[in-house]
Amino acid sequence: MQMEFAPPGDLHHPWPMTWRRIVEPFLRPLMFAGFRLTRGLTLGVRGIVTNNRGEVLLVEHTYLPGWHLPGGGVERGEPAHLALERELEEEAGVRLTGPARLLSIHSNHARFRGDHVLVFHCQAWEPCQATSVGEIAAVGWFAPDALPADTAGGHRRRIEEMLGGLPVDHDW
Repeated sequence: MQMEFAPPGDLHHPWPMTWRRIVEPFLRPLMFAGFRLTRGLTLGVRGIVTNNRGEVLLVEHTYLPGWHLPGGGVERGEPAHLALERELEEEAGVRLTGPARLLSIHSNHARFRGDHVLVFHCQAWEPCQATSVGEIAAVGWFAPDALPADTAGGHRRRIEEMLGGLPVDHDW
């Protein structure tokens, strides 16, 4: 059974989010530069989590503008499905109770050469305590035809492909 839940974490303590908003935009390019030098290929996962009203779960990070599907990077030696489970719990307070279905694989070469993103549909889940501290500013449920105006482009397209019947574009 799916239940609705409040955003993860205690959003009343702005210090970690303020710190991340200030520092992370400077650190992120350095991290990506390191990834480019040490990794020939990177892999990410994103989950299209839907509830029984057909709404989609989106997260707003403290260090990136706009709304995004929950997800993140697959660590070395970590299976993609476990990375998805970990990221959903960390960012959105969602624990999968059944298998997520792989929908599509995308190349994100325009943004990061050698990067690929796996997109999964997550229907069987339950709320849990989000474990990430300071990474997520907000979590929200949105009707697919009423996404926030600042939903990131690739994320909006993945939702439209899955729920709106658009053909899959394999570029992120």
